[in-house]
Amino acid sequence: MRISVFTITLLTILNLQVHASVSALKDTTRTDTIVKIHSEELFRFSSTLDSLVDLWYIKNSAALKRMKEASQKSDISTYPDFPDSVYISRLNHLKSAINLPYNQIVKSYIDVYTKQKRDKCQIMLGFTDYYFPLFEKVLNEYGLPLELRYLPVIESALNPRAISRAGAMGLWQFIYSTGKMYGLEITSFVDERCDPVKATYAAVRYLNDLYKIYNDWTLVIAAYNCGPGNVNKAIKRCGGKNDYWDIYYKLPKETRGYIPAFIAASYVTNYYSEHKLVPVKIDMPDNIDTVTVSENLHLEQVAEVLKIPVEELMDLNPQYKREVIPAGDKTYSLTLPFKYITKYIELEDSILTYHDSLYFNPLNSLKSPSKYIRNFKSKPAHMSPVYYTVKSQDNIGFISAWFDVNISDIKHWNKLKHNKLRTGQKLLIYVPKEYESVYSKVNEMSLDEKQKPGWKKITASSPSHKKKDYDTDGNYIIYTVKSGDTLWDIARKYPGTNNNDIKVLNNITNDHSISPGQKLKIKKIAD
Repeated sequence: MRISVFTITLLTILNLQVHASVSALKDTTRTDTIVKIHSEELFRFSSTLDSLVDLWYIKNSAALKRMKEASQKSDISTYPDFPDSVYISRLNHLKSAINLPYNQIVKSYIDVYTKQKRDKCQIMLGFTDYYFPLFEKVLNEYGLPLELRYLPVIESALNPRAISRAGAMGLWQFIYSTGKMYGLEITSFVDERCDPVKATYAAVRYLNDLYKIYNDWTLVIAAYNCGPGNVNKAIKRCGGKNDYWDIYYKLPKETRGYIPAFIAASYVTNYYSEHKLVPVKIDMPDNIDTVTVSENLHLEQVAEVLKIPVEELMDLNPQYKREVIPAGDKTYSLTLPFKYITKYIELEDSILTYHDSLYFNPLNSLKSPSKYIRNFKSKPAHMSPVYYTVKSQDNIGFISAWFDVNISDIKHWNKLKHNKLRTGQKLLIYVPKEYESVYSKVNEMSLDEKQKPGWKKITASSPSHKKKDYDTDGNYIIYTVKSGDTLWDIARKYPGTNNNDIKVLNNITNDHSISPGQKLKIKKIAD
């Protein structure tokens, strides 16, 4: 008989719904034991709130400074507290589509928000005005309870760059596999788990799928935290019972505190003023919009030209892990304060070309390894890089002729998808090392100078001529093919010609048909 009474009492504590008796709440010995189980989860939970201070918008908030000054003068014993009956009544008045029971575990999470981490809670509350409209819009589109907007509060404390010990990322804390399953791009440069809009749509689709399995929102929330596999195991171990509190002790420890944390978040975001909490005013832009980016772009390029702190751009675009939008094969979006949208469109060419050789130069090792460096193939042997800035009357055909390279090479070296060039665009071009000084002058020459025949003055004393691997025959140089030679290699020994010229002069139809010992005519360079 004693065992039966103990079991009933323990279940009463765990199932302190709105109808729970006050006498059960007063069983402090058992309640303290249950709360102690959650000490580790409470620490993890409060640490999530601490991560908010890393955001640029928080570091630059004047309201935060005033709040810190006020909190230093306050005493935790003076913070408002209420009897259990008040918490029960307030939760009951929320009229939630999701059951919000109250017990001492829930109370311990409420205390984290209202007492232990008051300053961080006020920061988090400041972000609700920014993110809740997005959450509510998407939840409403799928017909899901709007109360699910509290999930990111406990998952990430509304920090879009939050990362868990298990590697879950973003507002909705997707792990890698679930993020990929719901269509989020995760690469070395982009992690859409941190994209507020795309991650929200993915999370709502996931919640919708979980509800089709459990038809119970409390179990859905638990499954969102630990995965449906763990919830199914707990249900099986409890003989098929499918009530959260029935399977409570069969769930992972972290998930045991998850529902109480969700209830606490629901409470605090509605009743914070009763606890004298004041949301910190976050100076994030009221209106934002996006522009489409189709070429590689570094956020620092945008910041420098538009005069926006790069940290602000990072907060608005947390999905770009290395401050780079790796566009080209596909387009991406860039989120900006609305007031900068028109300016970006007007200055887009200037932004894309601003120090592009610095940010996307494969030979530049000055940037830290965390910066994006364009992934070219290895540098051609015996070649040196020179840079050319596109002028208003230039085209890619002119440039290939001036530098004696193929158009396809220019496109390859610069990751160009088409022949169109922008004025001010910087191009990387490889030239023979011995003629680097000649080609480096091209950038400073006028169009007339570059179009004038014979402007390349290559002397017979240059290193390639000293090798004497050719003979002369009137207007041509006769070159003897060596083992390992290609037409591309041979053409680069003689500025002013290219592999197509050699093919025409020697009636060659196949680039790979030359052989060692073969004699080739090379167009002689005018002195």
